[in-house]
Order: sequence, then structure tokens, then C-alpha cells
Amino acid sequence: MKLTFLGATGTVTGSKYLLKDEQQKILIDCGLFQGLKELRLRNWDKLPVDPSSIDTVILTHAHIDHSGYLPLLVKNGFEGPIYASEATVDLCKILLPDSAYLHEEDAERANRHGYTKHKPALPLYTQEDAQKALERFKVVEFGKDYPLGYPLFFSLSRAGHILGAASIKISDGLTSVVFSGDLGRPDAPVIKAPAQIQETDYLILESTYGDRQHKDTDPLDQLEEIISKTAARGGTVVIPAFAVGRAQSLIYYIHALKKVKRIPNIPVYLDSPMAISVTKLLQQHDAEHRLSPQECDEACASVIYTKTVEQSKEIYSKNNGLPTVIISASGMATGGRILHHLKHYIGDERNTVLFAGYQAAGTRGARLVHGETEIKIHGHLYPVRAEISMLDSLSAHADYQDILDWLGHFREQPRKVFLTHGEPEAASSLKFKIEEHLDWRVEIPEYLQEEEL
Repeated sequence: MKLTFLGATGTVTGSKYLLKDEQQKILIDCGLFQGLKELRLRNWDKLPVDPSSIDTVILTHAHIDHSGYLPLLVKNGFEGPIYASEATVDLCKILLPDSAYLHEEDAERANRHGYTKHKPALPLYTQEDAQKALERFKVVEFGKDYPLGYPLFFSLSRAGHILGAASIKISDGLTSVVFSGDLGRPDAPVIKAPAQIQETDYLILESTYGDRQHKDTDPLDQLEEIISKTAARGGTVVIPAFAVGRAQSLIYYIHALKKVKRIPNIPVYLDSPMAISVTKLLQQHDAEHRLSPQECDEACASVIYTKTVEQSKEIYSKNNGLPTVIISASGMATGGRILHHLKHYIGDERNTVLFAGYQAAGTRGARLVHGETEIKIHGHLYPVRAEISMLDSLSAHADYQDILDWLGHFREQPRKVFLTHGEPEAASSLKFKIEEHLDWRVEIPEYLQEEEL
């Protein structure tokens, strides 16, 4: 077998790995490059492999940096099956059309305002392209072997992280290779822990938090303090949150605090159509998480869902100056309904804006966390008088100690470990730690590097 790294090298985005033998080509993950412009431009480049020559795609999970290139792959000639867990398929039905809609919006805005070299600007792909890609999905179960064409077969095991997330093992009966996907945390309160994998010849391992350990702080304590303090001064807590994973964890935590009366019984709004759809999936996929059906139903019923723009606007009149919690997307305040809430609440010192995850450099969220005193939203500057807080203990990624513990369950040392899906500093740090603690062979591959397995 030969492995080619088509993405997630030197960055945490654009995950794509091409595995081929003499008979077939298999693409593991098919993600969009996001973030820096030079990375995003790769999405527009010709794929280094002809999409029509690829036989199969297997997905680790639904996040756009792992699945978001699929509509373009199908548009450009891929005609094979796309295998994924049931929850991943359900999430992709939400995420891929939404991604396409955003690309269409970007193109329309560029044409309307004339800031484009292309006449007209076109979207990377359309909602119709996304629907065509979804038609190629096939559900596979965890823990079962599936043939890929003799002699190859594959299986999925749980990776934690988000609903449906998987690690993928592919073997030809003689040599095996495992793609970790994004590993979750072993002690996450909602999503189940990653399954233990005990052997493989080659391991492609994520390194997102390879240079960090999560703080040993209880999110319940932090949330209790922030919500209680804000409510006591008559303010509202506005939480920018990622629609997949983070929003659901916040709902669970806030419900748990209310249940034992650690915070006031104030209304909690979930103002994100995507987050609402994902939250309902939590109830459908009870094998994916730790909550009992009753706990899950109670937590999901504890928030007020606002799907329409009109319902979103009504929050202000219904709230009428009373303490409230509003959870809305996007998580880094780069767009979406959260911007309208920030405009409404950020100028009042009684309120709190609580960021619940990593804020990438250059985003509005990062500027607020780093002390910006005024922020531009929709072309206007708003003074920042609300308290700005950071809840940094909710990450859905394993840290370096979690990864070392996960590797500790292997019965034998793999022939080689390839570290991907991490910034250079994180990957280098994890490489050193694995070599130091386990004495394994570790390599950090380059973009388009090929490796004989």
C-alpha cells in the first residue's frame, strides 16, 4: 500500500489521505482547508488525484475540515460510495448543505459589492452539489469489518470528539493502518470516550493539542460563577458557541447547574438553527453519549429553541431587561446570529460575553478575548463594556497526556507513527513526547508526501 498526505500537514485543516494498492484508491477524509488565505486557496486548486479515479471515501467524522470537500469531489467526477457512521451521515446532512449555502452567500456578496477579480464570482460548490454528494453516503456500524475489494477491508471504532466520530482501520490481511481521526477526551461528560486500539502497523495520529494540557478546572464551577454573578447584576450571558458539540455540552452543563439550584432558574435560549438540529440528533443517537434517555430529554427540553429570525428578535422583548442566557453561533463570533446579540448586549457593563472555545488569530472572538475596547460589527463600531470571559475547559480534543494514555493501550509498537492535523509547534512537541515516553518512530509528514507501507 502507498499513502499520500493530501491535507492536514502543518495545519489543523483540510484532512485528506489517499491510500492505494495495485487495485484501488481510497480517500480517508475529504475536508476543506480553512483559516489562512494560502490554505483556503488550495480548495480551488486541482486535486492532486483525479476524483474519478478514486474508488471509495471513508470519513472519520462530519466536521467541515474533514468532510467539506465532498461536494466538490463528487462534482468533479467521484462516483463511488462514501462510508461513515450513522451519526456522521446525519450530521453531514446538516453541515454540507449549510457549507454550500455559505459559499453561495460569499459569491453573491462578492458580486454585489464588486470585491472580486472574477466576473462573476462563483461559489466553490452549491447546495445542489451538496445534495448530490449526500446521495453517495452509506452507513456502516462500529466494530464490524467491511470489504473494500480484495484484499482490503476496514472497520470503525469510536473516537469520541463529536457524535459519530470514528477512528478507521484498514488492512490487507498482512499490513494494517489506523487513522485516528480527531480523538475526544476520555472524561468528557456527554460524548463517550475513544475506544482503545491495541495494534496496527502504521498510525496516522492527530496532534491538535500536542503541546497542551487542558486545565484541571471544573466547567460547572466556572459556569456557576459567571452566570450567577451576571444574573445578580441583572445582566445577560451571551455565549458564542460552535453548533456541533460545544452548544450541546453547554446545554447539559447549564441544565445540571439549574437542577441542583446552583444557578438561578433564568431562561436559556439556543439561537442557532444548526445547533438546534444537532441537539435533536443527540436524542436520536443515544449509543453515542453517556446520558440516559431521561437525562438527554430533560437537558434538551431545558432550553428555548429559536429557529426563525423573528423568534430570535423576540428574545429582546421577551427578556425585557431580565437575566438571560443566550447560546448562539458562530463560536468565534465571525458571523451568524451571535453578531446581532453582541450588538445588543456588548455595550452594557451588566452583561457577560462568554467564549467557550479556542479563538483563532484574527477572529472577532480573539480580539475581544485579548481586550479590544471597541469592536466592528456589520460596518459599525461598538464600545465593549460587557465583561469578557473565557471558558477554556470544554475542548472536545484530547490533549497530549490523553493521547499518550491512549497510545499506552497498544500491545505492540507500530512500525511508524505519522503526526498530522496539528500546527507545527503542536506536532513537534507531541513527536518529542512520544519518542521520549514510548521510544516509537515518529514522523511529521509534508504536504503531498508519499509513503510506502
